Amino acid sequence: MNDPMPAKGTGILSRLARARPTKPGEIYGVPGQGSTFWLSVGSVAALVFVWWLVTTMGWVKPLFVPSPQSVLAKFVQVWNEGFTNTSFLDHALISTFRVFSAFVLACLIGLPLGLAMGMSPTIRGIFDPPIEFYRPIPPLAYLPLMIIWFGIDETSKVLLIFLSMFAPIVLGARSGVRSAAIEQIHAAYSFGATRWQVMRHVILPSAMPEILTAMRVGIGFGWTTLVAAEMVAATSGLGYMVLSASQFLQTSVVIMGIFVIATIAFAFDLLMRFLERRLVPWKGRM
Repeated sequence: MNDPMPAKGTGILSRLARARPTKPGEIYGVPGQGSTFWLSVGSVAALVFVWWLVTTMGWVKPLFVPSPQSVLAKFVQVWNEGFTNTSFLDHALISTFRVFSAFVLACLIGLPLGLAMGMSPTIRGIFDPPIEFYRPIPPLAYLPLMIIWFGIDETSKVLLIFLSMFAPIVLGARSGVRSAAIEQIHAAYSFGATRWQVMRHVILPSAMPEILTAMRVGIGFGWTTLVAAEMVAATSGLGYMVLSASQFLQTSVVIMGIFVIATIAFAFDLLMRFLERRLVPWKGRM
Protein backbone atom coordinates (compact mmCIF):
# COMPACT_ATOMS: atom_id res chain seq x y z
CA MET A 1 0.00 0.00 0.00
CA ASN A 2 1.07 3.50 -0.76
CA ASP A 3 1.86 5.81 2.17
CA PRO A 4 -0.77 8.43 2.82
CA MET A 5 -0.05 11.88 1.45
CA PRO A 6 1.39 14.19 4.13
CA ALA A 7 -0.83 17.00 5.19
CA LYS A 8 -0.14 20.35 3.58
CA GLY A 9 0.02 22.03 6.96
CA THR A 10 2.93 19.85 8.03
CA GLY A 11 5.26 21.29 5.39
CA ILE A 12 4.27 24.86 6.26
CA LEU A 13 4.85 24.29 10.00
CA SER A 14 8.22 22.67 9.39
CA ARG A 15 9.34 25.66 7.31
CA LEU A 16 8.17 28.10 9.98
CA ALA A 17 9.88 26.16 12.76
CA ARG A 18 13.14 25.84 10.85
CA ALA A 19 15.93 27.74 12.64
CA ARG A 20 17.41 30.71 10.86
CA PRO A 21 21.05 30.51 9.78
CA THR A 22 23.40 31.58 12.53
CA LYS A 23 25.79 34.45 12.00
CA PRO A 24 29.56 33.90 12.22
CA GLY A 25 30.59 33.82 15.86
CA GLU A 26 26.99 34.03 17.09
CA ILE A 27 27.07 30.76 19.04
CA TYR A 28 30.66 29.74 19.59
CA GLY A 29 32.81 32.61 18.40
CA VAL A 30 32.16 35.47 20.86
CA PRO A 31 31.22 34.45 24.41
CA GLY A 32 28.77 36.77 26.09
CA GLN A 33 27.74 38.53 22.91
CA GLY A 34 24.28 40.07 22.90
CA SER A 35 22.34 43.05 24.15
CA THR A 36 21.69 43.32 27.89
CA PHE A 37 19.87 46.67 27.85
CA TRP A 38 16.43 45.44 28.84
CA LEU A 39 17.84 43.06 31.44
CA SER A 40 19.71 45.97 32.99
CA VAL A 41 16.59 48.14 32.95
CA GLY A 42 14.60 45.36 34.57
CA SER A 43 17.26 44.80 37.20
CA VAL A 44 17.35 48.48 38.16
CA ALA A 45 13.54 48.66 38.21
CA ALA A 46 13.38 45.61 40.47
CA LEU A 47 15.88 47.10 42.93
CA VAL A 48 13.99 50.41 43.05
CA PHE A 49 10.72 48.54 43.56
CA VAL A 50 12.18 46.54 46.47
CA TRP A 51 13.54 49.76 47.97
CA TRP A 52 10.14 51.43 47.63
CA LEU A 53 8.33 48.41 49.08
CA VAL A 54 10.62 48.15 52.10
CA THR A 55 10.25 51.83 52.97
CA THR A 56 6.53 52.02 52.22
CA MET A 57 5.74 49.00 54.41
CA GLY A 58 7.77 50.53 57.23
CA TRP A 59 10.09 47.54 57.60
CA VAL A 60 13.06 49.89 58.03
CA LYS A 61 13.03 53.26 59.77
CA PRO A 62 13.42 56.31 57.46
CA LEU A 63 16.46 57.35 59.50
CA PHE A 64 18.33 54.36 58.12
CA VAL A 65 16.75 53.93 54.68
CA PRO A 66 14.64 56.86 53.41
CA SER A 67 12.09 56.25 50.69
CA PRO A 68 12.92 56.90 47.01
CA GLN A 69 10.45 59.77 46.88
CA SER A 70 12.09 61.47 49.89
CA VAL A 71 15.52 61.15 48.28
CA LEU A 72 14.13 62.64 45.07
CA ALA A 73 12.51 65.47 47.03
CA LYS A 74 15.80 66.16 48.80
CA PHE A 75 17.60 66.25 45.43
CA VAL A 76 15.14 68.87 44.16
CA GLN A 77 15.59 70.86 47.37
CA VAL A 78 19.40 70.79 47.19
CA TRP A 79 19.26 71.63 43.49
CA ASN A 80 17.16 74.72 44.20
CA GLU A 81 18.60 75.84 47.55
CA GLY A 82 22.10 74.39 47.56
CA PHE A 83 23.90 72.77 50.47
CA THR A 84 25.93 74.67 53.11
CA ASN A 85 25.64 77.92 51.16
CA THR A 86 27.00 76.32 47.98
CA SER A 87 24.89 75.44 44.97
CA PHE A 88 24.52 71.83 43.91
CA LEU A 89 26.19 72.47 40.55
CA ASP A 90 29.22 73.96 42.30
CA HIS A 91 29.53 70.86 44.49
CA ALA A 92 29.31 68.60 41.43
CA LEU A 93 31.69 70.67 39.29
CA ILE A 94 34.32 70.94 42.03
CA SER A 95 34.33 67.17 42.62
CA THR A 96 34.40 66.48 38.90
CA PHE A 97 37.32 68.88 38.48
CA ARG A 98 39.28 67.14 41.24
CA VAL A 99 38.71 63.67 39.83
CA PHE A 100 39.38 64.53 36.19
CA SER A 101 42.44 66.66 37.01
CA ALA A 102 43.91 63.64 38.77
CA PHE A 103 42.81 61.38 35.90
CA VAL A 104 44.51 63.51 33.23
CA LEU A 105 47.67 63.69 35.33
CA ALA A 106 47.65 59.93 35.89
CA CYS A 107 47.23 59.27 32.16
CA LEU A 108 49.95 61.75 31.13
CA ILE A 109 52.46 60.13 33.47
CA GLY A 110 51.17 56.58 33.82
CA LEU A 111 50.60 55.62 30.18
CA PRO A 112 54.10 56.48 28.88
CA LEU A 113 55.65 54.95 32.00
CA GLY A 114 53.62 51.75 31.63
CA LEU A 115 54.53 51.42 27.96
CA ALA A 116 58.20 52.02 28.79
CA MET A 117 58.04 49.39 31.54
CA GLY A 118 56.60 46.92 29.08
CA MET A 119 59.30 47.67 26.50
CA SER A 120 62.37 47.99 28.75
CA PRO A 121 63.37 45.56 31.52
CA THR A 122 65.59 48.28 32.98
CA ILE A 123 62.72 50.73 33.47
CA ARG A 124 60.50 47.89 34.69
CA GLY A 125 63.11 46.90 37.26
CA ILE A 126 63.39 50.48 38.52
CA PHE A 127 59.72 51.44 38.79
CA ASP A 128 57.96 48.13 39.37
CA PRO A 129 58.93 47.71 43.08
CA PRO A 130 57.69 51.12 44.32
CA ILE A 131 54.46 50.86 42.31
CA GLU A 132 53.74 47.34 43.52
CA PHE A 133 54.62 48.41 47.06
CA TYR A 134 52.14 51.26 47.34
CA ARG A 135 49.43 49.79 45.07
CA PRO A 136 47.63 47.65 47.73
CA ILE A 137 47.77 50.39 50.37
CA PRO A 138 44.34 52.04 50.81
CA PRO A 139 44.34 55.81 50.17
CA LEU A 140 43.18 56.54 53.71
CA ALA A 141 46.47 55.09 54.98
CA TYR A 142 48.62 57.73 53.28
CA LEU A 143 46.07 60.54 53.62
CA PRO A 144 47.90 61.92 56.73
CA LEU A 145 51.14 62.07 54.74
CA MET A 146 49.40 64.03 51.99
CA ILE A 147 48.25 66.55 54.59
CA ILE A 148 51.69 66.83 56.23
CA TRP A 149 53.58 67.16 52.95
CA PHE A 150 51.18 69.24 50.84
CA GLY A 151 48.85 70.95 53.30
CA ILE A 152 45.07 71.04 53.19
CA ASP A 153 44.50 72.84 49.90
CA GLU A 154 43.60 71.33 46.52
CA THR A 155 47.04 69.81 45.96
CA SER A 156 46.65 67.13 48.61
CA LYS A 157 43.16 66.22 47.40
CA VAL A 158 44.14 65.88 43.76
CA LEU A 159 47.33 63.96 44.61
CA LEU A 160 45.41 61.49 46.77
CA ILE A 161 43.03 60.75 43.89
CA PHE A 162 45.97 60.68 41.47
CA LEU A 163 47.75 57.99 43.49
CA SER A 164 44.66 55.81 43.53
CA MET A 165 44.49 55.94 39.71
CA PHE A 166 48.18 55.86 38.88
CA ALA A 167 49.01 52.22 39.66
CA PRO A 168 46.18 50.55 37.70
CA ILE A 169 46.82 52.77 34.66
CA VAL A 170 50.56 52.01 34.68
CA LEU A 171 50.04 48.27 35.13
CA GLY A 172 47.36 48.19 32.45
CA ALA A 173 49.63 49.90 29.93
CA ARG A 174 52.49 47.56 30.84
CA SER A 175 50.26 44.53 30.41
CA GLY A 176 49.02 45.86 27.08
CA VAL A 177 52.51 45.80 25.61
CA ARG A 178 52.53 42.03 26.00
CA SER A 179 49.34 41.75 23.95
CA ALA A 180 51.26 42.32 20.73
CA ALA A 181 51.87 39.07 18.85
CA ILE A 182 55.54 38.27 18.47
CA GLU A 183 54.88 37.25 14.85
CA GLN A 184 53.67 40.77 14.05
CA ILE A 185 56.71 42.31 15.71
CA HIS A 186 59.09 40.04 13.78
CA ALA A 187 57.26 40.75 10.54
CA ALA A 188 57.57 44.50 11.09
CA TYR A 189 61.31 44.21 11.79
CA SER A 190 61.77 42.00 8.73
CA PHE A 191 60.32 44.79 6.58
CA GLY A 192 62.85 47.23 7.99
CA ALA A 193 60.76 48.96 10.64
CA THR A 194 62.57 50.88 13.35
CA ARG A 195 61.94 50.35 17.05
CA TRP A 196 59.78 53.48 17.16
CA GLN A 197 57.75 52.34 14.13
CA VAL A 198 57.16 48.95 15.73
CA MET A 199 56.05 50.72 18.88
CA ARG A 200 53.75 53.08 16.98
CA HIS A 201 52.20 50.73 14.45
CA VAL A 202 52.28 47.29 16.13
CA ILE A 203 52.61 47.44 19.90
CA LEU A 204 50.47 50.52 20.63
CA PRO A 205 47.41 49.33 18.63
CA SER A 206 47.67 45.92 20.30
CA ALA A 207 47.92 47.55 23.72
CA MET A 208 44.98 49.94 23.24
CA PRO A 209 42.27 47.56 24.56
CA GLU A 210 44.25 46.99 27.77
CA ILE A 211 45.00 50.71 28.06
CA LEU A 212 41.35 51.74 27.73
CA THR A 213 40.31 49.11 30.25
CA ALA A 214 42.97 50.38 32.66
CA MET A 215 41.68 53.93 32.21
CA ARG A 216 38.15 52.78 33.05
CA VAL A 217 39.40 50.97 36.14
CA GLY A 218 41.52 53.94 37.15
CA ILE A 219 38.71 56.49 36.95
CA GLY A 220 36.60 54.12 39.05
CA PHE A 221 39.27 54.10 41.75
CA GLY A 222 39.35 57.88 41.55
CA TRP A 223 35.65 58.24 42.28
CA THR A 224 35.89 55.78 45.18
CA THR A 225 38.72 57.88 46.65
CA LEU A 226 36.84 61.16 46.23
CA VAL A 227 35.07 61.01 49.60
CA ALA A 228 38.35 60.30 51.39
CA ALA A 229 40.06 63.15 49.55
CA GLU A 230 37.33 65.61 50.51
CA MET A 231 37.76 64.76 54.17
CA VAL A 232 40.78 67.11 54.09
CA ALA A 233 39.34 70.43 55.25
CA ALA A 234 37.00 70.63 52.27
CA THR A 235 34.12 73.08 52.20
CA SER A 236 32.58 71.94 48.94
CA GLY A 237 32.26 68.87 46.75
CA LEU A 238 30.02 65.85 46.58
CA GLY A 239 32.17 63.87 49.01
CA TYR A 240 32.09 66.78 51.46
CA MET A 241 28.32 66.94 51.09
CA VAL A 242 27.97 63.23 51.89
CA LEU A 243 30.28 63.45 54.91
CA SER A 244 28.62 66.59 56.29
CA ALA A 245 25.14 65.10 55.90
CA SER A 246 26.19 61.90 57.66
CA GLN A 247 27.33 63.87 60.72
CA PHE A 248 23.82 65.31 61.07
CA LEU A 249 22.04 62.01 60.22
CA GLN A 250 20.63 63.43 56.99
CA THR A 251 20.43 60.03 55.35
CA SER A 252 18.46 61.25 52.36
CA VAL A 253 21.26 63.68 51.46
CA VAL A 254 23.84 60.92 51.90
CA ILE A 255 22.01 58.57 49.53
CA MET A 256 21.33 61.39 47.09
CA GLY A 257 25.04 62.28 47.01
CA ILE A 258 25.97 58.63 46.47
CA PHE A 259 23.56 58.42 43.54
CA VAL A 260 24.97 61.60 41.99
CA ILE A 261 28.56 60.33 42.26
CA ALA A 262 27.53 56.99 40.77
CA THR A 263 25.64 58.69 37.93
CA ILE A 264 28.60 60.88 36.93
CA ALA A 265 30.99 57.91 37.13
CA PHE A 266 28.63 55.71 35.10
CA ALA A 267 28.22 58.41 32.44
CA PHE A 268 32.00 58.60 32.03
CA ASP A 269 32.19 54.81 31.85
CA LEU A 270 29.64 54.84 29.03
CA LEU A 271 31.78 57.43 27.25
CA MET A 272 34.83 55.19 27.64
CA ARG A 273 32.89 52.23 26.24
CA PHE A 274 31.88 54.32 23.25
CA LEU A 275 35.49 55.36 22.64
CA GLU A 276 36.54 51.73 23.02
CA ARG A 277 34.13 50.65 20.30
CA ARG A 278 35.43 53.42 18.03
CA LEU A 279 39.15 53.11 18.70
CA VAL A 280 39.49 49.33 19.06
CA PRO A 281 36.61 47.79 17.07
CA TRP A 282 38.61 44.56 16.76
CA LYS A 283 38.53 43.90 20.54
CA GLY A 284 37.05 40.46 21.21
CA ARG A 285 36.95 39.57 17.51
CA MET A 286 40.50 38.34 17.00
